[in-house]
Amino acid sequence: MKIDQFNFAGKKAIVRVDFNVPLDENGNVTDDTRIRGALPTLKKILSDGGSVIMMSHMGKPKGKVNPKFSLSQIVGKVSERLGVDVKFADDCANASAAAAALKLGEALLLENLRFYAEEEGKPIGVEKGTPEYDAAKKEMKEKQKAFAQKLASYADVYVNDAFGTLTANTLQLRSSPISSLPTLKCWAS
Repeated sequence: MKIDQFNFAGKKAIVRVDFNVPLDENGNVTDDTRIRGALPTLKKILSDGGSVIMMSHMGKPKGKVNPKFSLSQIVGKVSERLGVDVKFADDCANASAAAAALKLGEALLLENLRFYAEEEGKPIGVEKGTPEYDAAKKEMKEKQKAFAQKLASYADVYVNDAFGTLTANTLQLRSSPISSLPTLKCWAS
């Protein structure tokens, strides 16, 4: 299915984007190629009359909050490129209220997913190859499911557009691996 054939009217779409962009020492975006790469998908959702919730990672904060890797630094650039005032949720796993308040035609950027260890799924502080690691890995899998379900609860549909430097113009509709949300997987042709 081509993205132009799907109608986002009245829907909240949570979109996995690749906004892992380079920043200078002052937190300014030095190359916005990845932001520009997601624009066709994001603009399509908004122009259809939907709202968009963007989620991404930046850097490798290893499951800990690190202001150096905060996506708050790119809100201005994303707003400028998208052409709408992008709202920001400073905790991706606790953004239910921000997502619920989002009106049609509005956009929300969630804080760095990698501020949660569940994003990468690697146990922290446990030596690999030990029984403790195996138990921690199993526990992490359950935490990952809960984390994904929380993120999915913010929207009606999930769009995977984490192809920052590609033009996403086709979709594959299938059930979501993270919830009961329909998944639109963007592919470049």
